[in-house]
Amino acid sequence: MSLKDILNKWVINKVWINYKNVNDLFNIPSSTPSPTIKKSNIDSDLNINPNSNNLDETFIIWYINDIILNAMQLDASDIHIEPTENILKVRFRVDWNFIKYKEFPKTDKESFIARIKIMAYLRIDEHRLPQDWKINYKLFAWKSSDLRVSIIPTIYWEKCVIRILKKDSKPPQLKELWIQPYNMVKIKKHIRDSYGMILAVWPTWSGKSTTLFSLLSQFNAEENNISTLEDPVEYRIPWVNHTQINPAINFSFANWLRSLLRQDPDIIMVWEIRDEETAKLAVEASITWHIVFSTLHTNSAVHTIQRLVNLWIDPLLITSSLRIIVSQRLWRRLCPICKEKYTPDSWKKQYILWKIWKYIKNKDNFSLYRANENWCDKCNNTWYKWRVWFFELLEITDSIEELILKQVNKNDIEKQAIKDWMFPILEDALIKVFLWETSIEEVLYVIWN
Repeated sequence: MSLKDILNKWVINKVWINYKNVNDLFNIPSSTPSPTIKKSNIDSDLNINPNSNNLDETFIIWYINDIILNAMQLDASDIHIEPTENILKVRFRVDWNFIKYKEFPKTDKESFIARIKIMAYLRIDEHRLPQDWKINYKLFAWKSSDLRVSIIPTIYWEKCVIRILKKDSKPPQLKELWIQPYNMVKIKKHIRDSYGMILAVWPTWSGKSTTLFSLLSQFNAEENNISTLEDPVEYRIPWVNHTQINPAINFSFANWLRSLLRQDPDIIMVWEIRDEETAKLAVEASITWHIVFSTLHTNSAVHTIQRLVNLWIDPLLITSSLRIIVSQRLWRRLCPICKEKYTPDSWKKQYILWKIWKYIKNKDNFSLYRANENWCDKCNNTWYKWRVWFFELLEITDSIEELILKQVNKNDIEKQAIKDWMFPILEDALIKVFLWETSIEEVLYVIWN
């Protein structure tokens, strides 16, 4: 098969548009140009127009488009372009795990990074300092995607990480996040409050902002003044005032919050509490008749109390403002096509019964699901498809308030929270194993790592 045939096949399979041959896509001179479509009528980054007739430049552009389109097709969250001593390696992060995509000659490293810098309007002559910005990557049919680009120097050249954000995606509904009834009751109770703060916590890439947007979608944006401050803007909700911060002009979370409080807001969403100043402003806003949603990087729901104290928030203000803490984690969900049913062995049964015995009726005979580990086109032979949320909700009850004011340690707060019907995140995970959403091997792997 010739090179042109290979490229034609890629166009048909990846670009999803009726080009007669690859010359129309890459602007390669041809004696028989296709009359079927005019590139000038299509506003897309896939319409390649190099500044010269240099074929190498054209193929570098094609390679970058190929990487981005394949990452989107696999629902990857990040693209890693990593130079090593001998090769240029490209990997995708899909459902938090890395998938090796392709390897390129090390001689391509300068051209690859230069092309991405041009797309992101970064300095192509700067190789010593980190750079980051974003790309509004235009596809066909007026669709586009935001790409966040981060480039840092390494000993072998510059490494690039591209985070993919789909602009046209909508936040999922709460019921789509696999929130169990015992947690859903608490959430619906507190989003009806007139004021207060709700925090979503856990380290990076646990779906915190997705949960916050699902909570925001519960409100009628036409009847409330809802404003958000994000970095970056991930979802678009009609009638919600989305704002992107810009540290380069000193437009930070704290500065924005001060200005926003003069805008008569009802509901405020702060993408992340990063410092003491932002934390104090968010707490003060939540006790002055505003509902505040935000995220915080902590290891559990109970750790959040200690983290707020470390940010110099008075315990009295914590009890006055905080309503509920949603600690969450993402596990891979079993592929619904290739997962297989099996009877667990004794140690798995004992472990599950030890943790969630009170929720299981038939304790002697039950089945679970696991990865089949046969070839499956649906999940690209990964045996998992998308992810499932696991939650731990700490409600600030009267007894929890007393412990916070006494500044007791987190273990005592956790014991009291469990008495007040907080379900630990491991129990929520094992319940979803029992409901056949994921495998016990996946849960134990994430817990132990």
